[in-house]
Amino acid sequence: MAMGKSDISGWLVRPAGLGWWAGLVAVLAALTTHTMLVTSDGGMDNGIVVDAARTWLDGGSPYDDAHFLYFPSAVVAAAPQALLPRSVLDVLIPVLVVLALVAGWMCALLLHRVPLRSRLAVLGLLGLAAGFAPFAQLVRLGNWTVTAVLALPLCLLLASRGRWVAAGVVIGVAVALKPLLAPMALLFLFARRWGALAPVVLVPAVSSVVAAFFLPDPTGFLTRTLPFLFTADDAFLRFYEAGPAAVLPRLGVPEALAQGLAVAAAAAGVACACRRWRGPGPEPLRLAETSAGLMLSAFLVSRPSYNHYLLVVLPLLLAGLPYAGSVTRRPWFWLALVPQLPGMTWPWLESGKRRAFRDAVTLCVLAGTVAYHAVRGARGARDAGDAGDEEGAGRAADGWRAAPGGAVRP
Repeated sequence: MAMGKSDISGWLVRPAGLGWWAGLVAVLAALTTHTMLVTSDGGMDNGIVVDAARTWLDGGSPYDDAHFLYFPSAVVAAAPQALLPRSVLDVLIPVLVVLALVAGWMCALLLHRVPLRSRLAVLGLLGLAAGFAPFAQLVRLGNWTVTAVLALPLCLLLASRGRWVAAGVVIGVAVALKPLLAPMALLFLFARRWGALAPVVLVPAVSSVVAAFFLPDPTGFLTRTLPFLFTADDAFLRFYEAGPAAVLPRLGVPEALAQGLAVAAAAAGVACACRRWRGPGPEPLRLAETSAGLMLSAFLVSRPSYNHYLLVVLPLLLAGLPYAGSVTRRPWFWLALVPQLPGMTWPWLESGKRRAFRDAVTLCVLAGTVAYHAVRGARGARDAGDAGDEEGAGRAADGWRAAPGGAVRP
């Protein structure tokens, strides 16, 4: 990637000073410590999974709790937590969640060949932690979405290096823990990686079937959870769902019409993601933006859909900022994130139960921006790999280095 002296990319990929790292560590430490002091069981959402595991260990069915929306394999995965004292979980889970978020950001940087010691490495994570409200919410909740935040960039990093089967295993394990990344099976279809697609399907399927035999209600996920997911008729969850199918009815739109609009938008997003995969640009950028398009399309139609789901795709896109053809170069990408600024008070939306309207704006604008970029804007990515050498655009690089004249190229 060739960048002129005036391009911010050259500045972003240069090493960050010690003071920058100190500021980042201070923010992450403050967030982690605060979470330890105000939560129990590692957060409300983690507590739901752990309580389900405790119920199972006590001989009951984890699916007695309607808010437990995970596969049977997640019950077994949560069992070690159920054996720990709650005071230990209060300290352990916030630390693990923050470490997983950091590891996911590092994988996203490595995917785009951005140095881990760069200014972007510091500023990107600092911006997410201090400037993107769902980051702190995810840490406080201890939601298992964090497994997807780590697994997706790790999967794409492996795929970019030709290790597609290993990438499929990573997605399979993540789906076994939480089904959030199931739409990523489409990426393997786009890439025609049939052997790698097998573990995406088999790992969660086999692990869930085996785990179900140890539950007192082996079919609980099929008879209780799936009907709940299809109807999503829950007075508590409805106020926090960010998808159009949940938000539009609150504005007076008939539910059937809202669901139809959401399905149509999701289908269009998948079509745009497929086009992005076949489009120009370096493979890491195509992997990241195709995956983001698939996941955002799923978030548009899935029930439930929460604002912290955006952390699954946002690090992947932010880490691609140095590329000239990246979607992050579009102003609407940044405008979409404005409603998620911490501390902002929006008229008539102050109540936590109305937060979903802000979340829906972010989700829809971000999904629209990524889709539009896939169809119309990715042409600029043709020169992203090397402004002076089109053949270098698709080559994977081992790192970034200074080029003659003050430019930066991989």
